[in-house]
Parts: sequence; structure tokens; C-alpha cells
Amino acid sequence: MTGRSRCRHLSAAHAHWTSVKSEGAGRFGCACAVGARGGRARHLWQRSPPPPYRSSSQIPCSVWHPFRRDLNATHSALLLHNTLSGLSSCLGKTPTITHQKMFHIFQYRPLRLITQNSLSSMCLKLMLSRPVAFAQIWKSWFSSHSLLGNKNIILMGPPGAGKTTTGRIVGQKLDCPVIDIDDDVLETSWNMSVSEKLQDVGYEEFLEEEGKALLNFSASGSVISLSGSNPMHAAGMQHVKKNGIVVYLDVPTRVIMSRLKSMAVDRIVGLSAGNSLKDILQFRKPFYKRWYDIRVFCGEDIAAEVVAEKVLDAVKRYQDSELETFISTRSSRSGRSMEKDSYKYFSDIVIQGLAPDGGLFVPERRLPKFTAGEWQGLIEATYIERAEVILERCIHPADIPASKLAEIIGTAYGANFSCSKVAPVRHLAGNQFLLELFHGPTASFKDFALQLMPHLFASCIPRSCNYLILVATSGDTGSAVLDGFSRLHDTDKRRIAVMNFFPEDGVSPIQKSQMIGCQRENAWSVGVKSDFDFCQTAIKQIFTNSDFTGFLTVEYGTALAAANSINWARLLPQIVYHASAYLDLVHQGIIPFGSPVDICIPTGNFGNILAAFYAKMMGIPIRKCICASNENNVLTDFIRTGVYDLRGRKLIPTFSSAVDILKSSNLERYLHLIANEDGQLVTQLFNQLENQGHFQLRKDLLEKLQQDLVAGWCSEEDCLAAIHSVYSTTGYILDTHTAVAKVVADRLQDRTCPIIISSTAHYSKFAPAILRALRIAEINQNPLSQLHLLSSYSALPPIHWSLLETLKKTGNGDHQVCAADMSVLMHHIETLIQNHFMKVF
Repeated sequence: MTGRSRCRHLSAAHAHWTSVKSEGAGRFGCACAVGARGGRARHLWQRSPPPPYRSSSQIPCSVWHPFRRDLNATHSALLLHNTLSGLSSCLGKTPTITHQKMFHIFQYRPLRLITQNSLSSMCLKLMLSRPVAFAQIWKSWFSSHSLLGNKNIILMGPPGAGKTTTGRIVGQKLDCPVIDIDDDVLETSWNMSVSEKLQDVGYEEFLEEEGKALLNFSASGSVISLSGSNPMHAAGMQHVKKNGIVVYLDVPTRVIMSRLKSMAVDRIVGLSAGNSLKDILQFRKPFYKRWYDIRVFCGEDIAAEVVAEKVLDAVKRYQDSELETFISTRSSRSGRSMEKDSYKYFSDIVIQGLAPDGGLFVPERRLPKFTAGEWQGLIEATYIERAEVILERCIHPADIPASKLAEIIGTAYGANFSCSKVAPVRHLAGNQFLLELFHGPTASFKDFALQLMPHLFASCIPRSCNYLILVATSGDTGSAVLDGFSRLHDTDKRRIAVMNFFPEDGVSPIQKSQMIGCQRENAWSVGVKSDFDFCQTAIKQIFTNSDFTGFLTVEYGTALAAANSINWARLLPQIVYHASAYLDLVHQGIIPFGSPVDICIPTGNFGNILAAFYAKMMGIPIRKCICASNENNVLTDFIRTGVYDLRGRKLIPTFSSAVDILKSSNLERYLHLIANEDGQLVTQLFNQLENQGHFQLRKDLLEKLQQDLVAGWCSEEDCLAAIHSVYSTTGYILDTHTAVAKVVADRLQDRTCPIIISSTAHYSKFAPAILRALRIAEINQNPLSQLHLLSSYSALPPIHWSLLETLKKTGNGDHQVCAADMSVLMHHIETLIQNHFMKVF
């Protein structure tokens, strides 16, 4: 559970703190406060990192700097208050030092010591005689020292990462002591150089001696540069981490090796005839990932001054837990400024999913933009490494600590993916490349979000409440959600259940078999006698039905949450694979970094293509995002005309069922973005769509949209023809959705740059349509027989064995089917809650 969510129980302490603050800081028993509705703790004294507590029961009430009453300190602080008041005109600010701010002064130890010991009458006379000069000195001193407080900034990384040089620059900027463990601690205590010690005692004994020296070391308010091997001694790192923020200088291996070669370093622990430098660097990475609080990704070989600025920026971000908030796409600007207590954080929106006003959550400050050097530094990285760097910049460590996030990412994209590259890019023909997104356990791109999102969700929810995940799916989402949440730890599965609704006649037979086969005691699939739009609309209405959700909370202690792409935690991981695809093209030598590409995506709910647009905003050189529709081409018409019109439209079942959608939920996020976050306009547009069945964009917004997006659609006949043509010429089988994108890409690309086509599912999931496209006359209706027939073709890619094994184990079991009636869906929800959460384990 996160620092934000685990401190909800301290809100009562906050209320007490507020009521007594006028009586003096000495009564404060707790220096941690949470907002009325915030999900994570906002620490009053942000100079200290949150401790790694695993549950709320471990947090003492006075964990953050318990206050000790000191009359002498109080007198000195009041004296400082008067002095600062006299200098306010020089600083250009009106003094507002309240008892609360006096408390802040006391919590900051160096300043407290100054007030107690250093403010002699002579000092005061000097300050008051030259107020302008003193004001500038004071302003400079406080701005730098307030970043550290009593804590240390601890720089960690491999040999050659620049820890020593960067540490000196950071220390100079903060005007604080700088300690290099190698030079100032080890060599001083050993009376010999590190290289001599290593040669004298050997590898294993050196690590132990180095660890002992670290255990005997203590400092405060300093910048500390660790040795490259310090993180390999657990006890030593636990000791030094207690009073510091560990900053991992993550430099690409290629850059490190180049630096060390030029430096001729002779004191790298473990370097021997049997171990290459590259092997040592790879071996140490897990140790660095275990201990860091902040990663500073250094990208290509950049100046130490730039790295130092990145360190300072990263520490400021780490300490400012209020920095990264989320707003609804339907919130007004004026309303946001008046509702600070209602701001949401990542840990809140992962749980909540849909905003209370019916809008979707988006970052208030938008997503971070990476420099070209940072992207280039990821060219040789693995998919997991790319995901760590990108997602750490998008998720504040107060919500999910960086080391925990790295652990989650490693679990999500590990052995459960059949391809070690996770999301490989394959050349198809000409300037077309396929981004294969089907190597996950359920054979669709949904696995990228839904192998990760359940772990994020479990990390954010409080331990005292049960959660029911509601899902509406047009095909692939259902099995992906069920599989993802089934991989949680047993303790998490007992408090998290899943209810999946899908159109009974609107998914492929194999998709239905998957969803039925993935059912568990905490996860049900229910077929609805309607289409996907009804299922999705019903879920939204249930979330906004306060009577029903309140009843579930009071009666069963259960809250509802969403796992559809309306949940930001579903959308965010998709950014990674679009960025990774571009970097793979650079790595393969297809393009130099900076050259543009187009991306073509089969699109229904607009989430996947929106993630590509977000990747573009973060610095990936994407020229055009091409929206590919099937015969349900409402998005194509909208992008071409600016008119979103559902009047008279009926959903057409197609071979590409995952994009059989008329109401594209994530389009709302995109329109909010191009409308400069005008929530009132977004509300107006989507209310009009709901009530009148259509809306029209202003001309200026349509022009913006058409700068980013182009669109086309594909008929059923053209879809099947494309599958046959590609197989005949290349031996590669496209699934029906990828075929839709291929047809549209052929029509709209101008061949001036490469085009990446998102292959969103494995063809095995749509075996009847694929066999028809390959012109097989007689098709057995048994899904297993269909897959065996396809495997006999020895085509590329090979048959999806995980899917095949799932069907072998489960067959086509029973499942529940219900009418398209809100009350019936609500009854199924309550029944699952009764059967699962009321059960005694």
C-alpha cells in the first residue's frame, strides 16, 4: 500500500492538529496530514522521504519528526520572526509566519540551531544594518538548504556513472558537505587505497570490509557519493538509507564502458580474467534497483553539470508529493482553483477509475517530456528497462515507490510473455513494420496493461476495504482482466474480485471460451444479450449510481472500481510499447533517431491510438497517427468531418469484434487535450452526444485534430482479402484487426517514412475468420480443432501455445447469460459480492 493511501487513518490526527495549532507547536503529536478526500499522505515537512512501511498498522502516529518543546528555541524563533518581518520588504514578500510556519522552522534542524545559538545581538545589528545584502544571502541559503534538511542525498550507481563529480557539483549548489565514500571514508579508515585493499584481501572480504565501514559511517545534511559496490552489502545500505534519499545515476552500459576504458580504472570489485566489465555491470543492476528512491536517467554521455541539475530536480519532485495531481476532463478551470482538497493523485484514480462528474481522469500538468538524449539512452535497453524509466517519470514515488514499481514491472513482463523482447517489431513489406502485441498470456495487446494494472491496483488500495472490479469488454479485455487479477497474491485475491460483462453474441467463439475458461472463484464472466456499447454504458451508469454504490459500501464493505481503458492505469502502460517500437526501429538501423514514423492502429475505444499520441507528446517523433476503423466507422467520419453522429447508426458485428464500438470513451481525453483543458466544453459536447446523439467540433479544434490524426475504414471483404494476400506473399498471418489496419495503411501512407502497424491480437483468437480468409472450405466448429488446423500451416507467427493450452484445459464451460437490463446486471454484481466477500476463508 502506498504512502498516500496508508495514511488515511491519520486524518483524525490532522483534525486535532488543526484545532490546537493556535496553542503552539508543542502539542503536535503527529506531523502527517491528509486531505479530506486524498488517498495518499501529504507530509507537512516534505524534507524527509516516506519510510518503506508495508501496512498502515506499522506507522507510529508521530513517525514524522516528533516535536520537542523547547522554550529557548521558541524564544529564538520568535526573535527570528521579528527579524524576518523587518526584512520582508527586501525579500519582496509580506511576512506571514504563523504558528504553523514556526513549527516548520523548528522541524528544520539547521535553522533551529541558528535560532538557538547563532542569533546574538551583534548578529542582529549586522543583519539590520545591511538588510538588502542579508536578504539576498538569506534567500540563497534557505532555497538551497531547505532541499536537504537533516537528510543526505546519496548518489548510487556503477563505476564511471559520475557519482563523485556530480556529488561535488550538487554539494556546491546546496552549499553543504560532500562525502565520497571511497576517498573520504574507506581510504581514510584503511590507510591505503581502495585498489590496494582489494588486492590485499580479495573480492569477498573486500565487500565485507567495505560494508563494515559503511555501518560505522553517519552523516546528515550532506551529499554522499557511494562506491560502485556499496549496494552489494545489504546491512550497510539499510544503515545509510535510513537518513537519506538514494539517487540512482542510471547511465547506459555502453557509456559506462567507454568512460572506464578512457579512465583506466583499476579498482572495480569483481573484475577478473573470468568476468568481463559488461558482465559485472549487468550483475550489479539488481542491487542498484533494490535500494534506490529516485532514478536519474542520464541518457547519452552528458555533462556533469546537467546531471547535477537533473539530480536536484528529481529530489525536488520526490519531496513534493503535491506536485502531480489529476483532474476530470469535465472539471472547469475556475472550479479547480477552488477545490484543492478534491485533487486526486495516481493512487486515488487507479482505485476510482471514473471521475464523480462522469469525466475521465487526466494529469493536470500533462505528461513529462524526455530529451532526445534520454530517448537515445534507451535504444539499447530491454523492454522492461524502458518501461521502468518511462513509468517512473509518470507515477509519483509517493504513490508507488520507484523500487516497488520496478519490481511490479519485472513481474508483469516476465516469463508470462512468450517472447523475450515482449513487444518485438517485425518487418512486413516495403516500409511497413508490425508491432507484435500478442505475446502475452491471453494473446492480445490488452495484456500489456492488464498484467501490470492489477499489481498497481493492489499496491494502492487500503487494506481495510474490499473491491469489485467491473469490466465491459468487446472481446479481448475480459480474458486479459481475469488472467491479470488471477496472478495476484492470494491475500490480494481475497479482497479483490472481478465481474466481466461481454456481449453474448458479439465476440468470437475462442474469445468467449477464453473468458469462460479464465473464471475463478473471485472472477465471473456474464454474457449480456446486447452489444458492447450497452455493456460499457451500463458500467458507467452503475459507477455514477450513488444509491447503489453506497449500498454496497455500507452493506458489504465493498467499493467498485473499473479496469476498462477509462482507468488511467490501463492507458499509461500502452505508451511504453509505442515508444519502444520507435526505439527498436532505431536500434535495428532502419532509421536514425529523430526521423519520423507514422503509426496505424485498429481503433475502437480510442485508447491505443491515444497512447501513441501521448508517446508523441513525450518526445517520440511520430508524424501521423492513423486511425483504422472497420464498418463501424464513426471515428473515421468524425476525424474527417468533425461531426460525431450516432443518430441512425446501429452497431454492425464484424470479424474485428474488438473495434465494434460506436461510443469511443477515450476520445474525451483527446478532445480535452486539444481544447486546452476546457472541461466545460468537453462536458457540453458529451452531454449533447448522450442526449441528442451527436456533436460537432469547432473549426479550430478540427484543424488541430487533423494535424495529428488521419483516418480510414475497411470493409469485411477487404479485411479477409488482406489476410489472404499477406499470407500468400510473405507466409505471415494477420489477425482480423491487424488486417483492418493494414488495408487502411496501404491507402493512406505516402511512403515517405516507415509506418508501424499495431498488431493487436494473435490470429488464433479469430480462427474461423482466418480459415475463411485462407479459403478453407470446411471449418470444424470446435475451437481446438480450428487451432490445430491453423498450426498445420507452419505460418508466421507460430500458433499461440498459451492460448491453445488454455482451451485444452477449460473447453467451453458454462457461463451465465443475462438480459440487457440494468437491474439484472446490478443483481449479478451483488450476488458475486455475497458469494466472495461474505465467504469465510
